[in-house]
Amino acid sequence: LIVDQAAPRHWLLHYAKLLNDCNALGIVCPTASVLLNDIEKLFAGNEGQAVAKIIVTRGAGARGYTMPALAQPNRVVLRSAFPELPQERFEQGVRLHACRLRLGFQPALAGIKHLNRLENVMARAEWSDNSIADGLLLDTDGNAIECTMSNLFARYGGTLCTPDLSRCGVAGVTRQRILELAPEMGFRTEITNISFDRLLEADEVLVCNSLFGAWQVREIARHQWPQQPLASSFRNRLQE
Repeated sequence: LIVDQAAPRHWLLHYAKLLNDCNALGIVCPTASVLLNDIEKLFAGNEGQAVAKIIVTRGAGARGYTMPALAQPNRVVLRSAFPELPQERFEQGVRLHACRLRLGFQPALAGIKHLNRLENVMARAEWSDNSIADGLLLDTDGNAIECTMSNLFARYGGTLCTPDLSRCGVAGVTRQRILELAPEMGFRTEITNISFDRLLEADEVLVCNSLFGAWQVREIARHQWPQQPLASSFRNRLQE
């Protein structure tokens, strides 16, 4: 999440996401006040924007897969410089690599941002071209799910669709915020399956995450879209 002048942006949403995901995995989540105190100490004196990453693990246990009965959770809060993102991605949109790797189904973990992201790591290794901003991930049925570091939206007329993440994928905070903002901006929203072919038929395609907000997708697998204003409009609303 973005930390601005030692204050985390949209903290309540990020903490609610962390708490929900910890509960789903049976991990005791640190309180919001404990994590806020960590962030305040770590970012004290930091001017401008930086990035915080919070990792919570179940705690130490014996060898094997059995969960310890009384585990003491560990927490790690990391500070990173805000990444230098190419301005052209904001102004002209981005290219996506169509990943060969397919996401497997695991409804028990669907939507959760957990540490077992080996699929994303392997998918990200498929390209080294710096002009490609991210990689599009499909599931084993050929439906578009997400990108390696961002969520996905497709506009069809006045309807803004985002993939169903009930079987795989990560439900990010910015995805949630866009779903909440879209009706205020005059769009119907729909959470649904989006096949790769249907994705290419969209009037506009967007990717989003907490660091860059929203980018228009201008090209996937040599299919191109003209420059359009929706990503910029959402980015402005997300920054308010």
